[in-house]
Amino acid sequence: MATEGGGKEMNEIKTQFTTREGLYKLLPHSEYSRPNRVPFNSQGSNPVRVSFVNLNDQSGNGDRLCFNVGRELYFYIYKGVRKAADLSKPIDKRIYKGTQPTCHDFNHLTATAESVSLLVGFSAGQVQLIDPIKKETSKLFNEERLIDKSRVTCVKWVPGSESLFLVAHSSGNMYLYNVEHTCGTTAPHYQLLKQGESFAVHTCKSKSTRNPLLKWTVGEGALNEFAFSPDGKFLACVSQDGFLRVFNFDSVELHGTMKSYFGGLLCVCWSPDGKYIVTGGEDDLVTVWSFVDCRVIARGHGHKSWVSVVAFDPYTTSVEEGDPMEFSGSDEDFQDLLHFGRDRANSTQSRLSKRNSTDSRPVSVTYRFGSVGQDTQLCLWDLTEDILFPHQPLSRARTHTNVMNATSPPAGSNGNSVTTPGNSVPPPLPRSNSLPHSAVSNAGSKSSVMDGAIASGVSKFATLSLHDRKERHHEKDHKRNHSMGHISSKSSDKLNLVTKTKTDPAKTLGTPLCPRMEDVPLLEPLICKKIAHERLTVLIFLEDCIVTACQEGFICTWGRPGKVGSQRKSAPVASEQGSCHVPFAPELVWVNRFQVKGRNGMK
Repeated sequence: MATEGGGKEMNEIKTQFTTREGLYKLLPHSEYSRPNRVPFNSQGSNPVRVSFVNLNDQSGNGDRLCFNVGRELYFYIYKGVRKAADLSKPIDKRIYKGTQPTCHDFNHLTATAESVSLLVGFSAGQVQLIDPIKKETSKLFNEERLIDKSRVTCVKWVPGSESLFLVAHSSGNMYLYNVEHTCGTTAPHYQLLKQGESFAVHTCKSKSTRNPLLKWTVGEGALNEFAFSPDGKFLACVSQDGFLRVFNFDSVELHGTMKSYFGGLLCVCWSPDGKYIVTGGEDDLVTVWSFVDCRVIARGHGHKSWVSVVAFDPYTTSVEEGDPMEFSGSDEDFQDLLHFGRDRANSTQSRLSKRNSTDSRPVSVTYRFGSVGQDTQLCLWDLTEDILFPHQPLSRARTHTNVMNATSPPAGSNGNSVTTPGNSVPPPLPRSNSLPHSAVSNAGSKSSVMDGAIASGVSKFATLSLHDRKERHHEKDHKRNHSMGHISSKSSDKLNLVTKTKTDPAKTLGTPLCPRMEDVPLLEPLICKKIAHERLTVLIFLEDCIVTACQEGFICTWGRPGKVGSQRKSAPVASEQGSCHVPFAPELVWVNRFQVKGRNGMK
């Protein structure tokens, strides 16, 4: 890959990097790939994806790993940072003809040592439910491609549900399925349930309940990825039209939107406490969007090509009361946030809210997130209180960070109070000049009759089986009663009158929907390292390591500081031909100062 000046240093693949919390090292013995370890010819293939699940068995080695490479799908025991990978013994291996796996997701609620439910989406539009432990294929959805013929771009289980899952396609449609229902032998017929700005939701018209339960049409072009909020109540979607759209999933209400600087948005993720959303895409930027304020609060520039994955790191996210110290890379208080523990998220929000209290001690806040892209680079970013609370005094440990932020006009007197995901009580706004998107105001101005009709319709169709969604912090099943009423013809007529409006991209630049580069803080990456020969497609933060994958089909493990122990200078790499030794490169020390570029350049 060509770089500026063509220097060898710029082209070198890094095997380790240093941040403030310590040294991260690539662990060659923990690398996974196809058993023959021959680099995969990625031309015309779908991105390599990786899914993890923990089976909660008593052996202490319950992690399982699933990844797709071309037409192949593999299921391995994941041995972490201390044990070598045995590539010759996959638990399950599948090779498909005529179609390729594009994405997959485990159901963590039902996973046991004897059985696990894995959804797999395909390039021809089908979705398969398999059990790689029992090596069984349970069901095939959209088998005849009567529902959608386009590529599956994202598939996820609905949080808290053992049977509901959501599927996105490159057609721009999403479908809600129930594993207990069939898809029917004829193409489904739909009736409009709800329509809003650039989205519409339909229910399936049928005498008997069948899949899909709901059809969402969102934006224009491919729907590239979606992500549920930590509490499962909100859904963030990114599309090829360059828009982030955030919905209340159960009530099918649009909460807010954001537009990329240019090009499509390819990836999206939520902060562990549900307060912020980060996106990446074809503008080569990462963009931080506030859920509460419904506006862009920062952009990050470090990639030289499209950003393919963004993810928050809950283990180096830091909230410290009193005089903050340099944060450590193994913050035990946040280890459960990877699994989106609601009680811990609420505790985090409670502590964050103290930042606005006059009688509390100062709070130091640092969110860590990462990104990988088609430029083969890994970037790590720090989101500090300089960005989150620019109008409040900087804490002592963060005075080296300078922010040149333009002053935004204050909100109107009719501001809205928005509940943050994971918290039942609306926290105080972190900024006084919040700019909630007009969609929020529009949602609040609807008549109660309309809301009641829509709510009952969603209850009947979308949440027909949502009563089996389990609250994570309850030991007993928590069932919710839903009205089984129907939408009246008058309400349906009103819904049909709602027009879909198109936003002109040329008119969004410079608005709160898409502020100009000089109007928001510009983040510089904490580190930016070339770590692969092919474009990167996976970034997952685990407690003791970071997992990345590239389009060659190599899944790499990066040991966290203090989590690997005394590493050998070389480590065995298992292969069909035996073991080989790959030495670590000489240690490189990098200056990692968090910098923010303002209107007047680098400070």
